[in-house]
Amino acid sequence: MNDKELLELAAKAAGMRLNHAGQPTTGNYYDLADFNWNPLTDDGDALRLAVKLKLNVLFWDVCLSVDDRPLEMYENDSYAATRRAIVKAAAEIGREMKTSDISESDAVHLGKSEEA
Repeated sequence: MNDKELLELAAKAAGMRLNHAGQPTTGNYYDLADFNWNPLTDDGDALRLAVKLKLNVLFWDVCLSVDDRPLEMYENDSYAATRRAIVKAAAEIGREMKTSDISESDAVHLGKSEEA
Protein backbone atom coordinates (compact mmCIF):
# COMPACT_ATOMS: atom_id res chain seq x y z
CA MET A 1 0.00 0.00 0.00
CA ASN A 2 1.47 3.37 -0.96
CA ASP A 3 1.46 6.51 1.22
CA LYS A 4 -1.53 8.07 -0.58
CA GLU A 5 -3.64 4.96 0.06
CA LEU A 6 -2.52 4.87 3.71
CA LEU A 7 -3.53 8.51 4.17
CA GLU A 8 -6.88 8.07 2.45
CA LEU A 9 -7.77 5.07 4.61
CA ALA A 10 -6.54 6.80 7.76
CA ALA A 11 -8.71 9.82 6.90
CA LYS A 12 -11.68 7.51 6.41
CA ALA A 13 -11.06 5.89 9.82
CA ALA A 14 -11.01 9.31 11.45
CA GLY A 15 -14.29 10.26 9.78
CA MET A 16 -12.73 12.81 7.47
CA ARG A 17 -14.46 13.56 4.23
CA LEU A 18 -12.38 15.48 1.79
CA ASN A 19 -13.40 17.08 -1.48
CA HIS A 20 -11.13 17.68 -4.46
CA ALA A 21 -10.00 20.99 -2.97
CA GLY A 22 -8.91 19.14 0.17
CA GLN A 23 -11.59 20.56 2.42
CA PRO A 24 -14.02 18.57 4.57
CA THR A 25 -17.26 17.76 2.78
CA THR A 26 -20.28 15.50 3.09
CA GLY A 27 -19.27 13.37 0.09
CA ASN A 28 -17.98 9.81 0.28
CA TYR A 29 -14.62 10.31 -1.40
CA TYR A 30 -11.15 11.22 -0.20
CA ASP A 31 -8.72 13.36 -2.18
CA LEU A 32 -5.64 14.37 -0.21
CA ALA A 33 -3.72 15.88 -3.14
CA ASP A 34 -4.20 19.50 -2.06
CA PHE A 35 -4.82 18.92 1.63
CA ASN A 36 -2.23 19.95 4.21
CA TRP A 37 -3.08 17.08 6.59
CA ASN A 38 -0.27 14.52 6.58
CA PRO A 39 0.25 12.43 9.73
CA LEU A 40 3.11 10.61 7.95
CA THR A 41 5.21 13.78 8.11
CA ASP A 42 3.57 15.94 10.81
CA ASP A 43 3.85 14.93 14.48
CA GLY A 44 0.76 16.97 15.46
CA ASP A 45 -1.41 15.40 12.76
CA ALA A 46 -0.26 11.94 13.83
CA LEU A 47 -1.00 12.65 17.49
CA ARG A 48 -4.47 14.03 16.70
CA LEU A 49 -5.15 10.91 14.61
CA ALA A 50 -4.02 8.60 17.43
CA VAL A 51 -6.17 10.48 19.96
CA LYS A 52 -9.23 10.57 17.67
CA LEU A 53 -9.02 6.79 17.16
CA LYS A 54 -7.93 6.07 20.75
CA LEU A 55 -4.88 4.15 19.56
CA ASN A 56 -2.51 2.57 22.08
CA VAL A 57 1.15 3.08 21.23
CA LEU A 58 3.71 0.86 22.98
CA PHE A 59 7.45 1.47 22.75
CA TRP A 60 10.44 -0.84 23.17
CA ASP A 61 14.16 -0.25 22.65
CA VAL A 62 14.18 -0.62 18.86
CA CYS A 63 10.54 -0.87 17.82
CA LEU A 64 6.96 0.08 18.62
CA SER A 65 3.49 -1.32 18.19
CA VAL A 66 0.12 0.35 17.81
CA ASP A 67 -2.94 -1.54 19.05
CA ASP A 68 -1.15 -4.92 18.91
CA ARG A 69 -0.46 -4.57 15.18
CA PRO A 70 2.84 -5.75 13.70
CA LEU A 71 5.95 -4.08 15.07
CA GLU A 72 7.42 -1.02 13.37
CA MET A 73 11.21 -0.85 13.65
CA TYR A 74 12.79 2.50 14.53
CA GLU A 75 15.77 2.27 12.19
CA ASN A 76 17.22 5.81 12.26
CA ASP A 77 14.14 7.90 13.08
CA SER A 78 11.85 6.89 15.94
CA TYR A 79 9.52 9.82 15.24
CA ALA A 80 8.97 8.81 11.61
CA ALA A 81 8.45 5.19 12.67
CA THR A 82 5.86 6.28 15.24
CA ARG A 83 3.96 8.41 12.74
CA ARG A 84 3.99 5.60 10.17
CA ALA A 85 2.80 3.02 12.73
CA ILE A 86 -0.10 5.29 13.74
CA VAL A 87 -1.11 5.87 10.11
CA LYS A 88 -0.85 2.16 9.29
CA ALA A 89 -3.07 1.27 12.27
CA ALA A 90 -5.58 3.96 11.27
CA ALA A 91 -5.51 2.75 7.65
CA GLU A 92 -6.28 -0.78 8.79
CA ILE A 93 -9.28 0.54 10.72
CA GLY A 94 -10.37 2.53 7.65
CA ARG A 95 -10.04 -0.52 5.40
CA GLU A 96 -12.27 -2.56 7.72
CA MET A 97 -14.99 0.11 7.74
CA LYS A 98 -17.99 0.10 5.48
CA THR A 99 -18.96 3.40 3.86
CA SER A 100 -22.05 3.47 6.05
CA ASP A 101 -19.85 3.39 9.19
CA ILE A 102 -19.36 7.17 8.86
CA SER A 103 -22.41 9.28 9.48
CA GLU A 104 -22.83 12.91 8.47
CA SER A 105 -22.36 13.99 12.10
CA ASP A 106 -19.03 12.13 12.34
CA ALA A 107 -17.24 14.19 9.69
CA VAL A 108 -14.27 15.93 11.31
CA HIS A 109 -11.37 18.05 10.20
CA LEU A 110 -8.07 16.99 11.76
CA GLY A 111 -5.92 19.35 9.69
CA LYS A 112 -4.43 22.64 10.76
CA SER A 113 -6.74 25.61 11.02
CA GLU A 114 -6.79 28.16 8.23
CA GLU A 115 -5.46 30.80 10.64
CA ALA A 116 -2.38 28.83 11.72
